[in-house]
Amino acid sequence: MSKIEEIDKNFNVTSQLTEKDIEFFDVKQMQFMMYGAAQMDDNGIYRLPKSIAGSISKGVDTLTSNTAGVRVRFKTNSDYIAIVAEYSNISKFSHMTLTGSAGFDMYVYENEDYELVKAFVPPVGLKDCYSSEHYFDCSKMRDITINLPLYSSVKTLKIGLKRNSELQKSENYINSKPIVYYGSSITQGGCASRPGMTYESIISRKFNCDYINLGFSGSAMGETKMAEYISHLDMCCMVYDYDHNAPTAQHLAKTHKQMYEIIRKNNPELPIIIASMPWHDKNCCNWTKERRAVIINTYNKAIDAGDKNVYFVDGMKYYESYGMSNCTIDGCHPNDLGFWAMANEFIKVIEKARIF
Repeated sequence: MSKIEEIDKNFNVTSQLTEKDIEFFDVKQMQFMMYGAAQMDDNGIYRLPKSIAGSISKGVDTLTSNTAGVRVRFKTNSDYIAIVAEYSNISKFSHMTLTGSAGFDMYVYENEDYELVKAFVPPVGLKDCYSSEHYFDCSKMRDITINLPLYSSVKTLKIGLKRNSELQKSENYINSKPIVYYGSSITQGGCASRPGMTYESIISRKFNCDYINLGFSGSAMGETKMAEYISHLDMCCMVYDYDHNAPTAQHLAKTHKQMYEIIRKNNPELPIIIASMPWHDKNCCNWTKERRAVIINTYNKAIDAGDKNVYFVDGMKYYESYGMSNCTIDGCHPNDLGFWAMANEFIKVIEKARIF
């Protein structure tokens, strides 16, 4: 029987580069601007400093090298861009696309808008490295953003350009102080079809703002050390939702308000957005109701104490317009429509808070 890629060439994914006259640059070089990473070395890119990650939990220590929310930005007049990625770890799932968990996508910023120009789709048999390429229709200076994989660990990434092309640093984000997001697998990006479709990435493009993704799948427990680390970051807003990962409602009650208090103590004027897990069934089980009550209690206590810069995003409203069955992959993790719906709810609150 013929394979689909033999029948339809649009399904054929190759890791071969066709351009011959290429000059490669390591993204750790100074011509590139790296966002969303706290540390880089010869073995990888890390969202938390390794010393911090290792002191929190085994899960956080492992997942900090997953490059969720990490972006490379640069300017070039090359009409050809290639990537060559080497991994130290690759995650493959039955319910999340390989392009989301291990691939890259590329946007061009032009006329005050970000436009997707390429999903660098990895081959099905991806092992420890792959390459991909894109040809533009002409040579001109472009402002490029490349989003890194959500659930894999990139050891090295090289960008290939036509030889003798110009390479410059990108302009900084208009809103350069980042939003910091802390949470579970949904925050990390499960199960977006590609890196640019997480709700954090959608919000970033909407407001042309930087962000830091501190989503740790199955490992966001609201630890004191994590809260203290976040509280010392230079940020414009803090968003947190680790409801799914707290093992019990009692654990959530013990840690949730404490995290708010630690962040607020070191950031008296910082907008803090507290969110509950995505859920649309108002007749949900007691397990969900108890957790939601804990989160609302943190918010209400903050308001009662006179906090004018704390906000609540109700996870029960995310999917009201589209239906939960249309917005998730597995009844839990959002698909692209689900992430789009989540982003829209956060955008309403961000605009209300006048963060930008």
